[in-house]
Amino acid sequence: MHTVSGGEVAGILVAVFWAILVSFLAVALARLAQALRATTKLVADVTDQTVPLLADASAAVRSAQTQIDRVDSIASDVQEVTSNASALSTTVASTFGGPLVKVAAFGYGVRRALGGRKEDVPGKASRRTVIVGRTVSRRNARGKRD
Repeated sequence: MHTVSGGEVAGILVAVFWAILVSFLAVALARLAQALRATTKLVADVTDQTVPLLADASAAVRSAQTQIDRVDSIASDVQEVTSNASALSTTVASTFGGPLVKVAAFGYGVRRALGGRKEDVPGKASRRTVIVGRTVSRRNARGKRD
């Protein structure tokens, strides 16, 4: 019979240890390869979905830029119309404003002059009878108080 020496046992233990270590490494590498395949598939799916979204976003940005250009053009046109309207109102005010104010003042003066004559005509003074301690108005011929 052959007896196993201490060196042989140590060699067998080292061989078993290496076999277990290689097995664990093989399993870990297989799982890592599986994770890399899943990650590659995920990146490919995200890319497939992202490219059309980026194209749509780019089209939306171009459309927005076109609209902004239009609004800018409209705003400049409105500014030009506003300045023209301001110039026109200034011209109208300077052309017709002075004469209209003079005509209005003349009309007011004529009305005042004609109205003042009516007010200047003395009306009947009301008659009152004084009784000691109080004043009593007399009634005129129609029964109304003066």
